Order: sequence, then C-alpha cells, then structure tokens
Amino acid sequence: MPAISMFYGIIVMMYYFDNQKHQRPHIHIKYQDDEAVIAIPEGELLEGSLQKSKFKLVQAWIEIHQEDLMADWELAVNGQQVFKIDPLR
Repeated sequence: MPAISMFYGIIVMMYYFDNQKHQRPHIHIKYQDDEAVIAIPEGELLEGSLQKSKFKLVQAWIEIHQEDLMADWELAVNGQQVFKIDPLR
C-alpha cells in the first residue's frame, strides 16, 4: 500500500484493488496508534478512529485535493501506480 502523502505525523495511504470492502472511494490513515478509513471526497469516517484534531486536518486536506484523490483512486482500483499528493501546509 503506497503512502500518497504525509503531514503533521499523519500518513495517508491508498491500497491497490481496494474497492470491495467499503464499496466507495477512500483513503487509509495512520497516526501514532490510530488507524482510520475515510471516504473521499466526503471526508466521512468509515472505519477505525483518529484523534479529532487530526481528523479535521485530514478532512481539510481531502477538501483541497479532491480531484487528485479521485484520480489516484481510479488508478489504484485498476492496479496502476498512484501519484504523490502535496501535504497539508
């Protein structure tokens, strides 16, 4: 699973061929001991947990990068190489 971005200790990842379990576009987040699955482009928590302050940062990042995330999603579900996305600054 490639990391597509990292910011403020948050690692954002996207699995290849990962459209079976959640049936919708999403990203995987790791931050310290927390792991979460968050829908794109809505920013809804689908699974796991994440500190509230970090969750808000991820939601803001998703809002800024919706088009890039959806483009990466299309690549990932087809097993193609995804692109890195700029971190939140």
